[in-house]
Amino acid sequence: MGVAVSCSRCGGGVRAPDLMHSEWRCHDCGPVAPLHVPHHIGPEILERAATLAARGPRKIPLWCPWPLLVGWTVSGVGWVGDDRSGVRATALAICAPAPLSGGPADVVLVAEEPGVGLGTRYAGVPGPDPGPFLGATEDTMAHAKIKAGHPTPLWSVKTTEDRCAFVGEARGLWLYAVTWPAAAGYLLAEDLSLRDATEWLPAELVYGAPSPYLHG
Repeated sequence: MGVAVSCSRCGGGVRAPDLMHSEWRCHDCGPVAPLHVPHHIGPEILERAATLAARGPRKIPLWCPWPLLVGWTVSGVGWVGDDRSGVRATALAICAPAPLSGGPADVVLVAEEPGVGLGTRYAGVPGPDPGPFLGATEDTMAHAKIKAGHPTPLWSVKTTEDRCAFVGEARGLWLYAVTWPAAAGYLLAEDLSLRDATEWLPAELVYGAPSPYLHG
């Protein structure tokens, strides 16, 4: 299984631990937890990612829409961490029809511990956590709501014009949902239900071409 390894915060290259440093390092970000993204996706790869996420010091959910809506496919998976720290974040990519724009839509779902920075990277906002961007919105009505074990409110965060980003909290971890293009944010207005693939991996999942967004 070929796997690309990059900085979870900026997407740049990382150096593995060596005699000089005991942690993974990014030239720009310093010590980081590395992001691992397999080059292909299929049931065995998704099962491997779910197993890794479940066995660390803290189990990190691997959120997957279920049931998949018509035309949706799983298009990639990633996880942040190493053998020493365990998994600290997961990401799952889905490709869906986008009738409003006449082409495909891509969705990336991220579950992460505070301070990892993977979700803000995909969301296109600076810093490792979304807290500064949520302060002015959490007193307002949620902009989207999904079911992640229970009804989970999500708030929109200001981002670049090419995407739409929402963030909330589920199981004491950040939960991000980022869509490309921005108009695909309407997909989260659907009755979207997420299942934790570390607890149950549906055999009926449909897999598609690898997502370009997990890498950057």
